[in-house]
Amino acid sequence: MSAEKSSLHTRNLHRDPYDFDQLISCVPELKHYVFVNAYQTVTINFSIPQAVKLLNKALLLHFYQIKGWDIPDTNLCPPIPGRADYVHYIADLLAEHPDKIPAGNSVKGLDIGTGANLVYPLICHRSYGWTMLGIDINQDSLKNAQHILDQNPDLCSVIQLESQPDADHVFVNIIKPDDKFTFTMCNPPFHDSEESAMKGNIRKTKNLNKSKKSKPLLNFSGQQSELWCEGGELAFITKMINESTLFSSQVLWFTCLVSKKDNLNKLMNLLKKVKSTEMKTIDMAQGQKVSRILAWTFIPQKERKNWTV
Repeated sequence: MSAEKSSLHTRNLHRDPYDFDQLISCVPELKHYVFVNAYQTVTINFSIPQAVKLLNKALLLHFYQIKGWDIPDTNLCPPIPGRADYVHYIADLLAEHPDKIPAGNSVKGLDIGTGANLVYPLICHRSYGWTMLGIDINQDSLKNAQHILDQNPDLCSVIQLESQPDADHVFVNIIKPDDKFTFTMCNPPFHDSEESAMKGNIRKTKNLNKSKKSKPLLNFSGQQSELWCEGGELAFITKMINESTLFSSQVLWFTCLVSKKDNLNKLMNLLKKVKSTEMKTIDMAQGQKVSRILAWTFIPQKERKNWTV
């Protein structure tokens, strides 16, 4: 058994080593990919796409009671523990203003680029009972996300899906005049081109396999909208910040993951320029990778305690 993953959030259900007997009882096919490595740890080969997908399926069923979760091979397969961390840090952010974590369907979240996997809305609702809207520009991704909801009828009234018709916008077309959201969240496209995404893919595969394979494996695949956009992460989040000013009174906290530390100063300078009331950066560490959440609000502090959607 490996040690507790102490870098994960204290409320993260995935801090303990995976209990593969338990997970295999949820998804029997997973047993074909489980082995004992050189460190005498029971694990899977994370460079095998099907192994990662089956592990996710088992984790979502065992910890979150999500039935029938699946994604096409062409879509991004997310690491569940890291996705859960983002959700718990958002909960901490919201807890500052009534001093306890707000739970239940009065908390409404917007997941930008929810993808075919729908993981953020699923974990948000199962962990805290929040109501979620997942949006995406890719129709096939939304179709698969809806299929996941159809397998879990109890979620259909608390998780909604909507298409963003214009790739040049983030909140425009989505947040209507009468809408209010407690928070928004986003894992933005990291790369600025397909070539850059492929190079990153190959590097990750090499790191996992400790090999010289030049062909990336599919567990790091993804549609264009998931992996890259013109200008990469910085351009996408810049657009998000600029658009957030149009909806400053309708969202309590805007949040976004920022992978490149070098981008933070530019983004925080932009937030000062657009006169956000408060901004925060929250570090998240998963293994050797450190990511951060950038959060900002235009709502004065004295008004946040009474926020309702």
